[in-house]
Amino acid sequence: MKFSVEETWNEVLNDELKQPYIKELEKFLEKEYNEYTIFPPVDLIFEAFRKTPFNNVKAVILGQDPYHKIGQARGLAFSVPRGITIPPSLRNIYKALKSDFEDYQIPSHGDLSFWADQGVLLLNTTLTVREGQAGSHQKHGWERFTDKVIQLLSDKREGIVFLLWGNPAKEKIKLIDTSKHYILTTVHPSPLSAHHGFLTCRHFSETNELLRKEGEDPIDWQIPS
Repeated sequence: MKFSVEETWNEVLNDELKQPYIKELEKFLEKEYNEYTIFPPVDLIFEAFRKTPFNNVKAVILGQDPYHKIGQARGLAFSVPRGITIPPSLRNIYKALKSDFEDYQIPSHGDLSFWADQGVLLLNTTLTVREGQAGSHQKHGWERFTDKVIQLLSDKREGIVFLLWGNPAKEKIKLIDTSKHYILTTVHPSPLSAHHGFLTCRHFSETNELLRKEGEDPIDWQIPS
């Protein structure tokens, strides 16, 4: 297996992709995809990068693992394809949007590619997972790679809004230059924690205010049905 990321990402990640740990990760993934059911499908591992080129990133929403049930993971954090039941965390994200924007219409599906196309990088810290085994591909190199992605965005870009939900996401603050970028933090949207501040966090309207301040177009968070 050979990693292939979108052209603008390839330019900034070129040196990282030559690191020995990447070769090890590629070997590990080749074996895993041959022996187990792994999500997302190989051609969608880097979908977040394809949908949101490096220079287009306005905001980053950070997830952890891809979903690990059949048909869910498509390479965009928190997103599932149309026709797949909306997972609980995403339901809570929609509830938070409804709380933030009175006239928000909760979508009938969970496809977030509309956000990705507008510059919201939907990045998981681990980009693959075994079926039914959450966390199974952690500590094999993905975290080092996605940390580098965050660091490169911090170093080479300005005025990005990082939405960090839950403690693992908040740990990434150390990678971000807060004099150049904005960080919004709250609890994770999972049912276990969403009621402790996520549902009323207003991160979406706040992101748009910050983008306007930077002279950028705001994100249209209203996903078409």
